[in-house]
Amino acid sequence: MKNFSGKVLFLDRSDINTDEIIPARYLTEITKEALKPFLLEDLSLPGFDSATDIKDKAVIVTRENFGCGSSREHAPWALEVNGINVVLAESFARIFRQNMYNCGMFAIELPKEKIDYLFKNYAGKDTSIEIDIDNEKLVVSALEKSEEIEFSVGGFDKTLVREGGWVGYADKKY
Repeated sequence: MKNFSGKVLFLDRSDINTDEIIPARYLTEITKEALKPFLLEDLSLPGFDSATDIKDKAVIVTRENFGCGSSREHAPWALEVNGINVVLAESFARIFRQNMYNCGMFAIELPKEKIDYLFKNYAGKDTSIEIDIDNEKLVVSALEKSEEIEFSVGGFDKTLVREGGWVGYADKKY
């Protein structure tokens, strides 16, 4: 199973689209690894630098409609190859969300109030999040502070995460 815990990258913007996650000009690459250096290269967000801000991050916290745009799987692949297997957002584009689970990754929706809380209390700090899959809890930590936040994920989505995505699931079932 993939790693679902680690340092957090806060992206305080709604409607981050798949072309900002991985620019279309790189979709001719034939391996996931080739996408690695281009993650979020075209993201327009004050103070964000993809060359330095992504390093060592494992979780993204962002706003609503993350992954809007095209339906390609390259966007989750670019996250995955960079070690980011969890995105927490108010909402996701439907196809992007499903592509995340198909790849064995978490796309966790939290109410706006919880996302606002995370930004207010943890953005700008050295924050880490651990995912407790079985109990559906996030353990958020920064400095001396640590707390749990509940989340909910459907049973089949949780199964896809545990199996590493659709391929792992199909290998076991068929």
